[in-house]
Amino acid sequence: MTNRTPIAVATDRLPPVSPAVAAAAVAALPSRLRRRLDATVERLAAAPVGRVDGGVSVDCGPEALVVLRPGPTGAVTGPDQARCACLLAPRCLHLAAVLAACPVADPASHPDPAPAAPSTPDGSGRPAGRATGAGQAGATGPAAGGAPTKAQRAAAGALWRAAAAVLASGVPAAGAVGQADLLRAAHGVRLAGLPRAEAAALRLVRALRAHRSRQTGHRLADLVEVLHDLLYVAGRLAAGDADPALVGVLRRAYQPDGTLEVYGVCREPVISATGYAGVVTHLVAADGRRLSFADVKPGGPQRARDCAHAVTEMGAASVDHAALARGGLRITGTTVSPDGRLGAGAGVRATPIAGADWSTGALAELFARPLAEVVSGQLAADDPADPGRAGTALLGADLVVVGAAGDQVLARELAPGAGPYRTPVADGPVIRLVPANPHPALAHVANLRRLASWPGLLIRVVGRLDPDRAGTLRPLAVGAVPDATETLRLPPQWHGRADLGYDQIQGSHLPPRAEAGAAQPASAVDAVAESPLWRVRRLVELAVSGGRRAVAEAARDEAASLAVPLRRAGFTTAAAVASALVAESDRRGRDPFGRLADPDPDRYAWAWLAATAHLAATERELIRSSWVASAVG
Repeated sequence: MTNRTPIAVATDRLPPVSPAVAAAAVAALPSRLRRRLDATVERLAAAPVGRVDGGVSVDCGPEALVVLRPGPTGAVTGPDQARCACLLAPRCLHLAAVLAACPVADPASHPDPAPAAPSTPDGSGRPAGRATGAGQAGATGPAAGGAPTKAQRAAAGALWRAAAAVLASGVPAAGAVGQADLLRAAHGVRLAGLPRAEAAALRLVRALRAHRSRQTGHRLADLVEVLHDLLYVAGRLAAGDADPALVGVLRRAYQPDGTLEVYGVCREPVISATGYAGVVTHLVAADGRRLSFADVKPGGPQRARDCAHAVTEMGAASVDHAALARGGLRITGTTVSPDGRLGAGAGVRATPIAGADWSTGALAELFARPLAEVVSGQLAADDPADPGRAGTALLGADLVVVGAAGDQVLARELAPGAGPYRTPVADGPVIRLVPANPHPALAHVANLRRLASWPGLLIRVVGRLDPDRAGTLRPLAVGAVPDATETLRLPPQWHGRADLGYDQIQGSHLPPRAEAGAAQPASAVDAVAESPLWRVRRLVELAVSGGRRAVAEAARDEAASLAVPLRRAGFTTAAAVASALVAESDRRGRDPFGRLADPDPDRYAWAWLAATAHLAATERELIRSSWVASAVG
């Protein structure tokens, strides 16, 4: 007899499920049960969840016990790993609802069992366009040169149609059935060897679930960005575009990397909207690569704060994050993920080594280039999975504090050079430093207030670009500017740097008041927020949150007020694409008998994609220009 111990676990603690398995369970339902699927998924939040031998069970009612037994990867990757005890199984509502409530498995971390591939003309038996070898990194299909194959174009077209249907109906109607269509299409592009399209589809499903469940911290702008990337990639592939960047690369979660020497940069506390918390220590390898080592587990703000001195196992060694952030490691048997995360498997061996100063060795490369050049490079990355894109990659700069604006620090970039007296870049912009995480359990806000109270203070900053605001950085750590006198005077045990989320900057860490300068007149203008582009932003977000009809109804009352302010400000193309989106939202043709026909989702999706792509490019250019020209107040 199976031992089942009931526990109080939310549905997000269920094991991840392969997209193909979840999509197949929904597709097997008759239409009358599909209409009840969303309501059944919502009721699962109160369903008893228990542990069984090798998995978990969900009690969906009398004689309706669903049992999930994940495979060796920790995910449900086959239909035989998900069972329901009811008489209608496997074509039952209980099984489909439970699988639809489970997290979507990441194919890199939880690969599907290798499917039996039909024979191909080259006799290899591999699906066209797929990489050879398990987890091999590298481009696939058109990356080798040439246009996408017929199978790849067909798979991309199916994904485009599923995403266009979500856009036309809006988030309220993008329930479990619509998400299953996306998952089925994602599995199709996976088999066709289009990893970037697959990743975009899975991100969209996760974003839809986060938005529909009103997860804290999720923004509608994030959902718009994900849907834009999916339609952009799928649309161009379906049209036969041969750009290798549209295909992406196939990688496994972690790849062997031999022996590495890494040096700590800083610690970053993590408090996620999905119930996870912990710490990430950012590292730089001796060869210049940006890496990280994390301890993030289920928990809240208290866990993030307690992780200031967390000790995490890395193979047979115990790694103190506080020591690693200011020290170094020599790692053998290293495994590294595509986004730079270090693995901690049993074969990894780590030995502590002396740390490096921010001004020497590979760490000095963080501060080697002007901010305008670094920002331009990060904003040019258009793949959301690119670890070098704005908002993800770290950057460094030497700044001088010029004032305060609430909890924000106003600063200017220092001109290149050395010595005790460095001046700001001539006509450089005013830069805002905003808290990386304003949660009161962390020290970000208090530390920035302390820095803002000391005009004339020279600081060395490591942080991230805020990709949505002009001239804005989110600092993670600060340190002393080499050879400067009016700079931070941190304790020796801090090794010249302070992690803003954990370390508390005190008055004794600042230079005497006599050495500090007076507040300089400064104002920071957000060119994006103050431009009339917010009208286009509101329109494209309304299209996602409310669907096609919401855009058409809103435009009837605001058609004139949409385009005129844009044209007056010189945004004539923005006015044109916004007007085209409004016109397409209310366009309906007629059939041969004169009756109104269903609107064309493809034309509407292309109109929305054009408006969103132009908006993103215009905002990106405004943000880029804010780093190369002084703010006008």
